[in-house]
Amino acid sequence: MNIQKVTFKNTDGLELKGRLELPLQQKPHNFVLFAHCFTCNKNLSAVRNISKALTSKGFGVLRFDFTGLGESNGDFENTNFSGNVSDLIQASRYLEENYTAPTLLIGHSLGGAAAIFAANELQNIKAIATIGAPSNTSHVENLLKSNLDEINKQGKAVVNLSGRDFTIKKQFLDDLKTNALPEVTKNLNKALLILHSPQDAIVGIKNAEELYKAAKHPKSFVSLDGADHLLLKKEDSMYAGELIASWAKRYLNLPEIETLNTTHHVIASLDKEEGFTTQLRVGNHNLIADEPTSFGGNDFGPSPYEYVSAGLSACTVMTVQMYAKRKKWDLENIEVHTSYSKTHAEDCENSEDISAKIDTFTRDIKLTGHLDDKQKERLLQIADKCPVHKTLHSATQIITNLL
Repeated sequence: MNIQKVTFKNTDGLELKGRLELPLQQKPHNFVLFAHCFTCNKNLSAVRNISKALTSKGFGVLRFDFTGLGESNGDFENTNFSGNVSDLIQASRYLEENYTAPTLLIGHSLGGAAAIFAANELQNIKAIATIGAPSNTSHVENLLKSNLDEINKQGKAVVNLSGRDFTIKKQFLDDLKTNALPEVTKNLNKALLILHSPQDAIVGIKNAEELYKAAKHPKSFVSLDGADHLLLKKEDSMYAGELIASWAKRYLNLPEIETLNTTHHVIASLDKEEGFTTQLRVGNHNLIADEPTSFGGNDFGPSPYEYVSAGLSACTVMTVQMYAKRKKWDLENIEVHTSYSKTHAEDCENSEDISAKIDTFTRDIKLTGHLDDKQKERLLQIADKCPVHKTLHSATQIITNLL
């Protein structure tokens, strides 16, 4: 994955900081703009995981901090909801001027409401996905119940949200009340995906129902059952990202996949903060490799040795089935189960050394069809002749160069 730091200015000339994530060795087929939740920032785990899921599917994703939050300049207490919408529009213009205008807008919580408002003003946006979004922008008042009197009397108050203090001014709440979200949603005329958890304790599931009723088709709703409002579980945020990527492709233009700009067939890329979660470009396909959680990974994809085992299994079934077809034998299906381990080698040169082990692939084959014993025996022999099997048995060399 290619992650770039970007800077652009809001309408007041203040610098906003963001991260632009690009797919591995591929020009993004579409760009995505991400609006984070109220008082959050671009580095929230859910935002990063959703972005990762999208880039693995060929999207380019810009996630940035709204004015006064995270690394962006400005004072949060002087901002309002309209300012967030304006920031999104400026972010869209940055992409349009420097890359390609975004076609997909994603908004989390109040960022979802901002995404709907911004999309209404951006002709380039074809689809919007909201996550835990409120159906009425004034829902923020519910988060500030204990401070509302002070805000209304004093004009502002220091509010503690998720362990952090923020100064909220009355103008922020007044601005929210002037933005009628249901009416904007009704006139959106863009594809809308609403994701919401029934267990969301911050923004109730009723909000999703109201948004859905207000929107015109095409519209979709998906329940994030069991998830919390911030999607703190990795499996919840990754699921949301993969789902959005699959859904959005129906409404976006996807050009043909570009040929790899390299003489190699496989590329792996790993950023320092990603642990073991590795982006792969395999031919024209984007995949993910990882390690199991027991080894310190996120288990977002197969491990390297599982990929090797997968290659052996795939090559085996292709080779055997091709041979059976050529012989016109009735092999309805072949199923290969493969696993990898290191086991003690009985006949190796260091057999006297009890610690000596050898790489071992255990392969079990199931043949289904009208085959006699001789045919089955021959197919097992053919299995040992598959190209990957031969490669693993032959002497190999790895030539390493520095790019």
